[in-house]
Amino acid sequence: MITPAPHTAFAVRTPDESTTAWALAARGGDAAAVDRFVRALHRDVRRYVAHLCADPQAVDDLAQDTFLRALGSLHGFEGRSSARSWLLAIARRAVVDSHRYAASRPRLSDVPDWQLVVERAQPGGLPGFDDGIALLDLLAALPDERREAFVLTQLLGLPYEEAAAVSDCPVGTVRSRVARARTTLVDLLAAADRPAVPAA
Repeated sequence: MITPAPHTAFAVRTPDESTTAWALAARGGDAAAVDRFVRALHRDVRRYVAHLCADPQAVDDLAQDTFLRALGSLHGFEGRSSARSWLLAIARRAVVDSHRYAASRPRLSDVPDWQLVVERAQPGGLPGFDDGIALLDLLAALPDERREAFVLTQLLGLPYEEAAAVSDCPVGTVRSRVARARTTLVDLLAAADRPAVPAA
């Protein structure tokens, strides 16, 4: 008679457990694990960086920089936090470093109306494009700290404890920032839905 394996052998891993396991395997030199780790977290890193970064053209470069930094320091990752929160903390540092670099080197534009050129370069007419722009506009109205907390917890789905570790602040502060961000977003949506009152 064959004895069935213990139930724990069939336990399904959560996405965070899987990416953390791949990061640990990648640390040991497993090339397939590196590929899985990058593929699993690439979208989250891009979304997070896009919400932190003021330059949409820099998002791909910052995401790539994040993974280069992570792979270069993978030997120090011990799995005490999830690989996703560890990677998002690296992404945050990459964005901060890029802001510092940009502030120290002002860029000149040889186009008189550079904002119009940037707007025309953005893709339009795609399904959900208008909704995406509306969401970005609403999020842009939030203070930086509240926007970051909201994106980490509500859009990327990080637990509050991990969002606090990424943001380098107490859990209570993250909770407060998210609550205030929600209140602001609800107020902005309500104001947008109100019909305009014609001037007398």
